[in-house]
Amino acid sequence: MSVDLVRAVTFLSTGFGCDDNSVEPLGKGVWSKAFAFRRLGRDYVIRFGAHQEDFVKDRLAARYASSALPIPRVVELGDAFGGYYAISERAFGRYIDDVDGAQMRTLPSLFAALDAARLADLSGTAGYGGWGAEGSAPYLSWGAALLDVANDRSEERVHGWRQRLAASPVGIGPFAEAYERLLALAGRVPEERHLIHGDLLHYNVLVEGRKVTGVLDWGCGMYGDFLYDLAWLCFWQPWYPAWRSIEFRAEANRHYALIGLEVPRFEERLRCYQIHIGLAGQAYQAYAGNWTDLEDTAQHTLDVAT
Repeated sequence: MSVDLVRAVTFLSTGFGCDDNSVEPLGKGVWSKAFAFRRLGRDYVIRFGAHQEDFVKDRLAARYASSALPIPRVVELGDAFGGYYAISERAFGRYIDDVDGAQMRTLPSLFAALDAARLADLSGTAGYGGWGAEGSAPYLSWGAALLDVANDRSEERVHGWRQRLAASPVGIGPFAEAYERLLALAGRVPEERHLIHGDLLHYNVLVEGRKVTGVLDWGCGMYGDFLYDLAWLCFWQPWYPAWRSIEFRAEANRHYALIGLEVPRFEERLRCYQIHIGLAGQAYQAYAGNWTDLEDTAQHTLDVAT
């Protein structure tokens, strides 16, 4: 769906309301278009998109918000322009994607946010893997959720990725090779069940100074092993040259030692989740036709797997 600034202003003016000249484009989302605005002196964000479930998941995720895990509250959901909209309170800061290595010394705050997610009370929910609008996930085990990455399901928004991957210059071979390694590791993962964001980069985390100020867009949220979010940072680090000097593994181990948390089979679990992230990344990139990143992701996944 296409929503420009004029349509956003008109929509807000005739509905929720907005202060004069306060609406401006915001963010870089793939699945939605965002605009910042003010109403009665308070700051909000409105997003327009075709996938209502993403917005509902944001509203559900806000129940886990705390000072350590700042998740903006969704104040209104509805239909708009043949799709959907969500209005949430605005969080301020710089996207973590844009900070350099020195500024990434916000890591203690980031690990504190991940600790809060790990300790979130998931009572009233069920299952493993990606959770839906009702707060439950479809898989009976964490390992099963991971292994489903090879299935190209008709109900998924990236349906058709497998055929496109097979027809690409990269082909299906690297995916199949890395998936064999995932098969060997997924049977050994712990059946822990924690809150996972599942997409910490891609302009979904805001920082200000040394503090995380917003954890946004829970559309990829899952239940499973908390190390998955750390694996996300580790896997995609090569795409962020300014972070070359950061040792995410070492920083995480120091943090876990400091809080007295034992993490058995740390490296094995991290490798397993990085392979899964790489495979899921290839599926999306094939769907989107992002052939340059697809080649790099396929090779990096194999490097991690071997």
